[in-house]
Amino acid sequence: MTIRHIVSWRLAESDPTLKAAQAAEIKTGLEGLRGQIDGMSAIDVGLNVLNPGANWDVVLIADYADEAALAGYQVHPAHVAVAGFIKSVVAERSCVDFQLGA
Repeated sequence: MTIRHIVSWRLAESDPTLKAAQAAEIKTGLEGLRGQIDGMSAIDVGLNVLNPGANWDVVLIADYADEAALAGYQVHPAHVAVAGFIKSVVAERSCVDFQLGA
């Protein structure tokens, strides 16, 4: 039962240059988790390219073998480190976790 984890963030920064740098750091940090998390089969991070005033800034789409693998990701030290930075620059977060094919 594959679980898809989708998270979107709106960054708090209003300066476009600083916001882009923060978004890039989030992307690099999250993509750096590839191969480090047991049960994670895919991870992609996208940066918004259209309608910056209306759209969210960063999106994470990741697949996990099951709910236990997703729970393990949440507490993995490498994820916790990246999440600390994300929390420091984010204004809003939206998340959905669902079973693929259900």
